[in-house]
Parts: sequence; structure tokens; C-alpha cells
Amino acid sequence: MVLQGGLLNRREEPVPLKSISVTLSIREFVAGVSATLNYKNEEEVPLETFFVFPMDDDSAVYSFEAEMDGEKIKAELKEKAKAHSIYESAISNRRQAFLLEEDKYSKDVFCCSVGNLNPGSNVALTLKYVQELPLEADGALRYVLPAVLNPRYRGSGSFEDSCLDMKTPVVPLEDLPYTLSMVATISSQHGIERVQSNCAFSPTKYLGEDKTSAQVSLADGHKFDRDVELLIYYSEVHTPTVAVEMGQPRDNSDGFMKDPSAMVCFYPNIPETQSPVVSGEFFFLMDRSGSMQSPISKQVNSQLRIEAAKETLILLLKSLPMGCYFNIFGFGSSYEAFFPNSVKYTQQTMEEALRRVKLMQANLGGTEILTPLQIIYRQPPVEGHPLQLFVFTDGEVADTFNIINEVKRNRLRHRCFSFGIGEGASTSLIKGIARVAGGTSEFITGKDRMQSKALRALKYALQPAVEDVSVTWKLPAKLSAKMLSPEQTVLYKGQRLIVYALLSGTMPPAEATGEVYLKYTFQGKSFDNRVTFSLQPKPDDNFTIHRLAAKSFLHAKDMGFRDTPANDKKDVLKISIDCGVISSQTAFVAVSKNSNKPVQGPLAYRDIPRPVLLGAASVMPQRCSGGLDKAHAFGHRLKKMCMFLKEPSLQMACCPTQSTILETHCTVFGENHLVQLISLQNADGSWCLDENLAGILGKSLEDLQAAVPVKDASSLSWATVLAVVWLHSNAMQMKGEWELLEKKARDWIHIHAASIMQELVKAAIALIKSSVDPAIFGI
Repeated sequence: MVLQGGLLNRREEPVPLKSISVTLSIREFVAGVSATLNYKNEEEVPLETFFVFPMDDDSAVYSFEAEMDGEKIKAELKEKAKAHSIYESAISNRRQAFLLEEDKYSKDVFCCSVGNLNPGSNVALTLKYVQELPLEADGALRYVLPAVLNPRYRGSGSFEDSCLDMKTPVVPLEDLPYTLSMVATISSQHGIERVQSNCAFSPTKYLGEDKTSAQVSLADGHKFDRDVELLIYYSEVHTPTVAVEMGQPRDNSDGFMKDPSAMVCFYPNIPETQSPVVSGEFFFLMDRSGSMQSPISKQVNSQLRIEAAKETLILLLKSLPMGCYFNIFGFGSSYEAFFPNSVKYTQQTMEEALRRVKLMQANLGGTEILTPLQIIYRQPPVEGHPLQLFVFTDGEVADTFNIINEVKRNRLRHRCFSFGIGEGASTSLIKGIARVAGGTSEFITGKDRMQSKALRALKYALQPAVEDVSVTWKLPAKLSAKMLSPEQTVLYKGQRLIVYALLSGTMPPAEATGEVYLKYTFQGKSFDNRVTFSLQPKPDDNFTIHRLAAKSFLHAKDMGFRDTPANDKKDVLKISIDCGVISSQTAFVAVSKNSNKPVQGPLAYRDIPRPVLLGAASVMPQRCSGGLDKAHAFGHRLKKMCMFLKEPSLQMACCPTQSTILETHCTVFGENHLVQLISLQNADGSWCLDENLAGILGKSLEDLQAAVPVKDASSLSWATVLAVVWLHSNAMQMKGEWELLEKKARDWIHIHAASIMQELVKAAIALIKSSVDPAIFGI
């Protein structure tokens, strides 16, 4: 709510933060970001303000500076307790000071404190960071500027020293009192095909005829209702590369920055396999907290998270191989398991699981994932069936380090594949649990489909293991490589691998080259990928590669302010300060050098509001236990917001317990014929010839029975061929979601109807009036 006095916070006081401006520079697959927070004190007293905001877990924050009244102050990175002491001392002595720190419980939440901001003063705080850009399945590089920080469910335990416990005001999007602007410059030697975004952007402006450089800018009026996402498509992205960056030998005689650093990018050429793994113990851990009743995005007709989750579980269930083991857990404030222990995948167990999936609701309260994880890890392993864990959550959890550490403790017995659902999912949680357990992570926002991303992860899980992975270097005499990235033990077909190293010793002449090898064994055969590169290091004022290397090291060692082991804590602190990259153990602090003009007057405290999406509010446990008036940090704005909750789905997002009054029926998927068809498939891959199948095919059961081309042909064989032809005729745009279960169907046909398959396929194509090539059946 904006009153006549200007922009106000929850106590109807002017809000000092006026705007956020971002300059983004993307070179190949690395992003450099400069974000400036512009403050103005419009009051008559000095202020101290706090602003809590999200950051991507992969961001290496390396610079923080303030510009105020003609004075530029560059912050220093200090041990966290010392930084706080310097800041508090400066505030007590009425000097202007600034503090930037990572939250103690999650790497993807930051807090910026501005102390003793004089009346009438303007200050611009600029933080800079670099990060690797992940590669999507379609070849796009994905950059996300986090703009949404949903309330995080706290559960039990104390979070008094968390940034998220500062009780900063949370306001409806239309009342947010500051703006966001962004300009992005993109460059690639391979050429830029196109740039896409989930937000309104200016048309792509190419800065040269060869299309190796381009610029886009965010349209005015971004509402903080979604993270700002860019998808960048280059003409070629799968080229192995090595970049060598010059160090700082004069300023760091014995530190991390002294030697040149190398960044190696591999695209392992793992062969296709026709015999995927048929063993495994699959656990699917599905978020059923109240916030899962929200839409995946703010876009019109966006699917509810819980409905997308149910469809995804059906696809996963139908795609599992016969003979494996599985179980499904739902979690919220409590948890529910489909079976007491994992069960063998059979027709009976699949049908029971399918029945329970269709009855699932987002009705389990908050988001407490730790207990069901511990229950899963305590279950006895099934011999010969390695554990594969799939975690689906909107990631609204406060203590992410505790969960990541639990997964890490069990990393030797399983792989973890994680999925962040909706805007504002914790990148620290989603990326962290996959990273420590050798899996992959995915985020589902905007028009993304959870179904396709989950099935892609299942394909990775079913790939035969890549073994004996190693990276070796062939360098001139007196030069050696010290690996900084964690030892790589898992590789997946189609994925990129990035490793970092320091090159120490005597650098050879400019024309010298080196070689680096990625070696691995796959199905008994040895492979190696080799890259030859120039050993001439290139200067970079931002030391991008060194800082990305430091971040890679910190990912492996930094397990949070409380939980990092003592030996690792020492290494984390040294690397963090040497490279200037913030960690859980450090913070940036800046104090005005102008000590001749102490701040006058009593200091007032102001919190900067942050936005909240309607559905995200359900993670706040106070709202259902004590009514809206008792929910801290919402006040009258939340009442105003809830006046607009007319739709039942939105009412459930406001109070998840209401969702229990809804009945879920087997027809929950409505007119989605693809999901209906998949729901009918048997565990062994076949279909039954019945009225349900006939209805999806648009025929009567009598017509299907009369069209069987071979006397005494099995009705299962005929139905299965019809279903496969229908998939290829009507759902090719979603092939990634059904190709595993379709392969299971084709394998079944080859086993049970090989002698008559040609006649069945020809008749099915004619009956459905399809143009499908019979070759899909291997004919």
C-alpha cells in the first residue's frame, strides 16, 4: 500500500530502497553480474536498513562496494564474526557502515545491512558475482536472476540468527516499493542463434553482422512475480574447451591467486546403449505441503504443482523396468509412505501405487523433508539393486545445510535426482542434494513440464554406470596441475563436465601447448576425451576462472556456518579470503573513511519489504494456527491480499488444511488422453483391449475386435501395437515423457508377437489412419 507520504514499509514508514539495477555480461557459458541497490533516506533521522534477497547457489560473490555523497568505499571480506564486530563498532561510533553476508542456514539467501544512512543521503551498493551457466537438454544455456524469495518453512529448531528470521515485511506484488532493471550483453565465438525469456524483454539487438554479440534489456515494470530467466542458444555448444587465466604472483606470493588457473569443459561422448539397467531401488519423495496446491507459474492456465506431480509419478511408475523395487513417500509437516518398505515392481504393486497417486493431495502442511529422508536411508538395502532417490519439492525450506549434509552422509549408497518446482525454489537445496550424491538437478518454472524433466532423470538413472573416471594432464616439464574440483565419479550421456585446476611451476614459452584427458570405462570398454590447449594465460581483471574455481572448491567443503568440519572450515576461510569469494564463514564489511562527520541524531531501524507470491504464503505455519491477524510480517497487507482469494485453489494455497475437503477421483486428469492412455499400460509394457482403450482411440471396442488382422492373435498384442501407433501419431511433441514406457511396450511386442508383428502394425496404422513409419517397431 502506498500512502501520500511516499513509499512505506509495514510500519507506514518510508522505504529506503528505491531501485535495483543489474548489468549482465555472458561470455560463452559464464555470466558476470553487477547488481546495484539504490537507497535514499527520505526521513529526518539516520537509518539502519536490512534487505533480504535470493541469490543462485552457484554465484561466486567477489565484490561489494558503496558509493555515497561522492565517496566510494570498497568492502573487505573478513571472517564473519570479525565483520560483524567491525560493523557494530562503526554503528556505535556513528559512522556509516555496510555489511553483506550469506545466511547461516542456506547459501541462496543473502542479507544486506546499511547502517547510519544520513537524512537526505543517497547510496548505491554494488555487488558483483560470476557463475557457470547450466546447459539445458535442448542446448540452451540458462541464466536466472532470482527475484522471488518465498517464505521458508522453519519447522522445529532455532533460527534466531538467520536472515530469514529478521521478520522483514512481506507484501503483495502490487505494493512492492522498488523497481528492477536489467541489461544483458551476450557474446560467443560460435554465434548467437536466439535469446528467449520468461519475462518481457526488448527485441534482441545484434552488435555485429556475424551475430557473435547481442544485447537485450528487461522491459519496465517487472513485478517480482517470477525469477528473470534467459535462455541463450548458440550455434554450437558442445565443443570441448580449455581456458587459462593469469594469476597474481606479486600480490599473492603463497595464496590461491598466485598461479594461473585452468577451466576445462568436456562433453563426454558416452555411447548409446540398447540394454539399460533393469535393476534398482527407486524412491520417489514428493512434496505434499500446502504450497504445492499453487500453480507452477503465474502464466494463464498454468498447471497446479500437485497435479503436475501426480502426472509425473504416473509416468515414472509406467516407465520403471520389471524386476526393480520402488516406493513413494509424500511429505509435509508429516510424511506418508505408500508401502512399509520398498516393494518389487509388479502389476499388483504398480496398480496399488497408481491408485494412491490419484488420491494424493497437497494436504500435509509445512515442508519438513529431513525425517522422511532419514527413514529412507535407514531402510535395509535390496541386494543387487542400488538406491536411486528422486526428490520433488518447491524447496521452501529454511535449513538447507542440514538436509544437504544428511544426503552427503549417505552418498556412497545412492544417487539423488532433485527437482525444484515453481518460482523461488531454493537453489541451495535443489542443487546441493544432487551435487553431493552424484545426481542431477532440474528446475520447473514458467512453461517447463515437470514430467519431461523427471523422465530425463530416470533415463540417467537407468544408464549403465560409467566407471573409473579420471582427469589427467600432459604438461611440459616443471609445470604441474593441481585439481580443485571434487573427484568426478559420475558421468551422464549428453551432459557437460567442468573441472578446475591451478597450474604451478615454470610457465613455458607462449607457443607451448598442453593436453588434458578425461578417461572412463563404460560397459567394459575404455574411453578417453582429449583436449589440446594453449598454455599462454590470458589476463582478466575480474579473475573469473580463479573465482569460479574457488566456488567449486567451496561447494565441496563448505557445509554451512555451523556444520562445516573444523579442518574444512580452516580451508574454506583461507580460500574464501584469498579469492575474495564469500562463504558461510565470511562476510563483506565496509566503513566510511570520513570520520570527521559523525552521524547525528537517534538511529531508526527500517526493514525492506520483499515480495510474496500468493501460493507461497502457505508455508508460514502461523497462518493456519493463529489466524491471519497473528501472522508476523504480513499485517493488514495480507488481509488485503486474501480478499482476492476467490478461487478454491487459491483458498487452499492460503490455508492448506482446507484442501482435505476436496475429493479426488480417477478422472482427475480429465481430457488428457495421453495420461489416460499411459495410466492403462500394464507393468510389463502391454495394454489390454477394453472399452477404456477404445475410447481414447475414438473407436468402439467391437470395431477394434473386428479389425484384428491375424486369427488367434492375442488381444494384448493387438492392443499394445495400437497404443504404440497412437503415441507416435498423437503425442510426438511429448516423446521425451513416454519413450521409456514405449520402449518397454515394443520390447514386449518383440517377445510375445514377433511372428505376426508386421501384420499387426500394418493393420493398426490403417485403422488409426496414421502415417507412422513401421520402422519404429524394428520391422
